[in-house]
Amino acid sequence: MATRKPGLFPSPTVDAVMAGERAASFTRRSIKASAKMAGLRLALSMLDLTTLEGKDSPEKVRALCRKAVRPLASDPDLPSAAAVCVYPSLVKTARESLGGSGVKVASVATGFPSGQYPIDVRLDDVRRAVDDGADEIDMVINRGAFLSGRHEEVADEIRRVKIACGTAHLKVILETGELETLDNVRRASDLAIRAMSQAGDPGETRDGDFIKTSTGKVQPAATMPVTLVMLEAIRDWYLETGRVVGMKPAGGIRTAKQALHYLVMVKETMGHLAAPGSACPWLTPAYFRFGASTLCNDILRQVDWLRGGRYRAAYDYTES
Repeated sequence: MATRKPGLFPSPTVDAVMAGERAASFTRRSIKASAKMAGLRLALSMLDLTTLEGKDSPEKVRALCRKAVRPLASDPDLPSAAAVCVYPSLVKTARESLGGSGVKVASVATGFPSGQYPIDVRLDDVRRAVDDGADEIDMVINRGAFLSGRHEEVADEIRRVKIACGTAHLKVILETGELETLDNVRRASDLAIRAMSQAGDPGETRDGDFIKTSTGKVQPAATMPVTLVMLEAIRDWYLETGRVVGMKPAGGIRTAKQALHYLVMVKETMGHLAAPGSACPWLTPAYFRFGASTLCNDILRQVDWLRGGRYRAAYDYTES
């Protein structure tokens, strides 16, 4: 699907038609009921429950944290979500609410969602969020710089943000809806992955950082062809270095059926990379997340349907 071409940034070119056809093929797989239930539980455990609105309040964040720990209050058997993602000013609230639950605190920083703030302001944003208890930082690249060809400037900013994260993991948001072509998506993916690996001690293994499609503020957000191209960049990096980088499609994934399609794509694109007898790293919350504020309740509805052939009343599902 991709061939190398010479240039200052030697990312492969992408056959957009083939990428689209390959992505569409994942939606036509037949999934048995038992595998569907396992997939729904896995997708639930991969959710980053997110609130990024101007009207966000401590009360709203506390409610979201309760849902992340126990997605359905009446069913303690269901897995918790992976993380709660909030603005930096609400990190302390999320940290206090989640306690020792194991659910991570993620925070958008670095001038989210535009990425256009001065770099010193963005770095201070990151440091404050980490000091307040963020386990993960979701940064957004400066798309204007990237599209202007200032790739080294973008890479340098990613490296500086990674260093500012300290022990927190970094998710680099490409805002793929503004990158215009799949070639640019692949180039930005390669750039972000390599820049994260270059921060700090060059000999350090930097597993646990992510690349992410979107802020959720721009359309189109996550699409299957875009996610496929990003997964292939992650796959190629793993084959080159043995290092594992995570993937987070975000925005526009609203139904459990869509989530299962994405998991099929991960399995068929990355599953062969698992060591014998080991689970595929990208089929765990450590290396694959969904950023989707409305997805959780649809997963819960589908779980209910598979268990008993009926849906609960609407009031049984709290807002995501």
